[in-house]
Amino acid sequence: MAGLNPYLTFNGKTEEAFNHYKNVFGGEFAMTMRFGDAKEHVPTPDVESNRIMHIALPIGKSVLMGSDTMNGADVKEGTNVTISFNPDSRTEADRIYKGLAENGKEIMPMEDTFWGDYFGVVIDKFGINWMVNYSAMMA
Repeated sequence: MAGLNPYLTFNGKTEEAFNHYKNVFGGEFAMTMRFGDAKEHVPTPDVESNRIMHIALPIGKSVLMGSDTMNGADVKEGTNVTISFNPDSRTEADRIYKGLAENGKEIMPMEDTFWGDYFGVVIDKFGINWMVNYSAMMA
């Protein structure tokens, strides 16, 4: 079933923030990946190897997800939220991505990723950040 999940971005504080959310909401992390874990796919300076590339905390039927920035990318608190849409098919992923990209800004086109999903990033014409992530394993 398709679903929407919030995706939070921090500049080096993701682990601290998600440990706080875990204490507040309870549960266990479904996934934690650091940039250093993916060095063969994402060139990562040693100083940034311990930053969070992706973390997921299930909360009820949703998942709170997040990551740190890399290379000093600026994050403005309050605007560091992205909506992650998880469609039921590649066809639906392409349709949704295309609709969100209309008069918006394509950040990463839909493509197969090293983690096995079909994924893209876009900012819609209203300035909202979106991730479209189809996982054949979750379908």
